[in-house]
Amino acid sequence: MPKGTNQKFKLYRVAQIMLERTDENHYITMPELLDALREYDITADRKSVYSDLKDLEKFGIEVAGEPVGNRYHYHVIDRPFELPELKLLVDAIQSSRFITERKSNALIKKLEKLVSKYDAMKLQRQVYVSGRIKTMNESIYYTVDAIHNAISENKKIRFQYFQWNVKKQMELRHDGAYYLISPWGLSWHDDNYYLVGYDSEARKIKHYRVDKMLHIQMCDEAREGKEHFKKLDMAEYAKKSFGMFGGKECQVKLLVDNVLAGVIIDRFGKDVMLVPVDEEHFTVNVKVYVSGQFLGWIISLGEGVKVVGPDDVVEMMKEEIKRLTRQYV
Repeated sequence: MPKGTNQKFKLYRVAQIMLERTDENHYITMPELLDALREYDITADRKSVYSDLKDLEKFGIEVAGEPVGNRYHYHVIDRPFELPELKLLVDAIQSSRFITERKSNALIKKLEKLVSKYDAMKLQRQVYVSGRIKTMNESIYYTVDAIHNAISENKKIRFQYFQWNVKKQMELRHDGAYYLISPWGLSWHDDNYYLVGYDSEARKIKHYRVDKMLHIQMCDEAREGKEHFKKLDMAEYAKKSFGMFGGKECQVKLLVDNVLAGVIIDRFGKDVMLVPVDEEHFTVNVKVYVSGQFLGWIISLGEGVKVVGPDDVVEMMKEEIKRLTRQYV
C-alpha cells in the first residue's frame, strides 16, 4: 500500500477524527475511519489503526468499540467535560458583562473543541439577559492576568482609570495620573469584576472596576496593607457594598414585612437573624456601607422595609427622600 504524504501525522489525525466525529450517540466504523484518514492524505491498514486506537488511551482519550451486526462501531467515551457542564460555561460566558462579545465568541469556539462536532452545534446557543450590556474594554483579560501576577509576586500595580463622558468617549480620571495600588483580591459583583486593593496614600481599602482600568503595570514596590486585609472577608466586603459603592460602615436596623424575608436572605445570607416583631413584621441588623446606593435599595422596596436605626442613618434616609422630592417637584 503506497504511503500518503502525511503519514507522520497519522496518530494525531486518528485522535482528531475520533474526538470530532464521535460521541456517546455517534459512532464510526473502521472503513469510515480509514476513509477519513485518506481525506488527510494518510493511508493505513486496519491493524495499524487498531493499534492507534489503543495508543490513544496513553493520551487520555478512551475509545470503546461495540459490535453492531458484522462490524464494530467505535466512539470516544469519558471526555473531560460533560455536555451539560459545557452548556453551563457557555451560558456564563455569554451572560457575563465583563467579557466582550468578541472574546465571548472566541472562548465558546475553544469550548466547542472539547466535544464532537454534533455536540458543538448544541453549544451554539444564545442567552438573553435583560439589560445585560457587554463591556467594550478588550484588554480586560490581560488586566485580570496582570493583577493575579502582581498578587502572586507581592507587588504593587499602577494604572490609569477612565470614565465615559456625555460624548461616549473615554475620559481619564485624575487628569490621566496613574493610580498606585497594592492589589489584594478580585471580586465579581453585580456582573462586574472589581480589583480590591490598598491605597497607601489614602490609608484605606478601595475598589476599582477592572474594565475601566488601562495601561496596567506591575511595580517593583512590595504590596502594603496586609494588616487591613487580614481582617477583611472579601465576600462580606462585596455583600456590604451596594453596587460596590463605598461609604461609612455601620450596623443598620431594618423593620421588614414578612413577605420580604426572601429578599433579605438573598442579599445578606441565611446567617442573619430575623427577629419577629408581630405577625406581619420582623427586624434585622445588617452591616453595610451606607451609600446613596444602599438608601436607593431601601427606597426601591417601598413600604416593605423601613430603616429604624441608628439615628444618623435614619436622618440620611430622610434627607435622601427630601432630595428626591425636591428633584421631582
